[in-house]
Parts: sequence; structure tokens; C-alpha cells
Amino acid sequence: MSTPVLYELEGCPYCAKVRNKLAELDLEYESRKVPRSHSERTDVKEVSGQTGVPVLVDEEHDVHGMPESDDIVAYLEETYGSAS
Repeated sequence: MSTPVLYELEGCPYCAKVRNKLAELDLEYESRKVPRSHSERTDVKEVSGQTGVPVLVDEEHDVHGMPESDDIVAYLEETYGSAS
């Protein structure tokens, strides 16, 4: 079983929203901190095609670079929440 990976930035409220959902679901995940400068976020761009964060990678469920906190939270709830 692979662990989901969250690309995130310290102090980012959208990233905090995703971290809170991960904590609520008691999910282990790997955090990858990204640089503040968008031009230096090459790893994020490689996996998602853009430089915004948060971005989630969940290879076990064929998710390879999901951006947008609302979409990530909905995905986590649907995949790992009580409704799953």
C-alpha cells in the first residue's frame, strides 16, 4: 500500500484545509514542502502540470497530481471517509 503524497507550502490556508481533512480521516501521508516561489516548484509542475498547491498524489488510487483543495478534500472523503 502506497502512502498519499501532499505537495504543500507552509502558511498556505488551502494546504491547511487538506491537512485538516487528512488528520480527520487519520490518514498517513508524505508531506513534500515546496518553495514559496512558483518558478522553483518544478516537482509540483511535473506531477500536476501547474505550480499551485496543494497537490495530492495517491498512486494506489491512480491519482497523479490532483490540484485544488476543494477537489482534494472531496476526493479524500469519498475515497477514505465513512461513505467509502
